[in-house]
Amino acid sequence: MKDKREEIRQRLPRLVTNLIMAITFWLISAFIPPTLPSIVVPGIDIEASTLFWILTMFTMAIFLIRALTDALALGDVLTDAITKKLGVKEEQASKRAARELVYIIAIVLLVTAVAPILLNIQDVGYYLSIAITYIGLGLIILFIYDLGRTIYKIIEEKAESLADYVSQTKQNKSSE
Repeated sequence: MKDKREEIRQRLPRLVTNLIMAITFWLISAFIPPTLPSIVVPGIDIEASTLFWILTMFTMAIFLIRALTDALALGDVLTDAITKKLGVKEEQASKRAARELVYIIAIVLLVTAVAPILLNIQDVGYYLSIAITYIGLGLIILFIYDLGRTIYKIIEEKAESLADYVSQTKQNKSSE
């Protein structure tokens, strides 16, 4: 595992750069398409402004996804630092459960933000919006299932630990 400082030095500039690029492409997609004349691109029958908007939004999405991966990695480093400062013993299963909860929240926020934007695309926007909603729902169901398995595993381990402790206490009292 990389040193935490090196991880922060590597990921923080990438996160900022990706966010700046995403904002730049968002601004481009907001201001340039209205200035394009209503030229229809032959073969695909889409206006040039719509095609330009789709391409810039796709590019922006790529930069946002890259920024999200860096932000999640930095979040892991921050979580490790906070739990270490608090003196909490970190278990891999509980850390995984917390990450999955963050992923679920991130997916809900992302789908909620992107679905209305996709509706604005002519002809295919409705289908893209439905598709991203169902893809997000599938990912959420997958993460909830794995989260349930992880929590069940944690509870099972704690119950076994408690049962061992109680049986040891009974054996110690009976031997006295």
